[in-house]
Amino acid sequence: MELPAVNLKVILLGHWLLTIWGCIVFSGSYAWANFTILALGVWAVAQRDSIDAISMFLCGLLATIFLDIVHISIFYPRGNLTDTGRFGAGMAILSLLLKPLSCCFIYHMYRERGGFLGSSQDRSAYQTIDSPEAPADPFAVPEGRGQDARGY
Repeated sequence: MELPAVNLKVILLGHWLLTIWGCIVFSGSYAWANFTILALGVWAVAQRDSIDAISMFLCGLLATIFLDIVHISIFYPRGNLTDTGRFGAGMAILSLLLKPLSCCFIYHMYRERGGFLGSSQDRSAYQTIDSPEAPADPFAVPEGRGQDARGY
């Protein structure tokens, strides 16, 4: 089954909104963890060809799944919740539920950028822009250049 093409900016904006609303109830470490990972997402958007940026964003999202489970389970307010508190907690839980789906889409983008053994670029077939064929010996001097008959 082929995943639909989802723009990284849409994923980033969605998680940013859900994190903002989740911070109504959960602040501190919840906010730090999620906004740090969202900053990595901004880096992945800015560096479209970087495998490092998208891989760090993917690993960070995977880590925040675990961190959000721990944070929500420890700091979920047990007392009387206002409507605003229920909304904030619901958005944090919704963000947690959407993160595995986002990870699937980001992993697909990671593979498109050439990461994780699935790189479609064969490094041995690299050719320079200057010439149609790369020389076999990169230190070879073309004949008639660089040295005179005496070898100087």
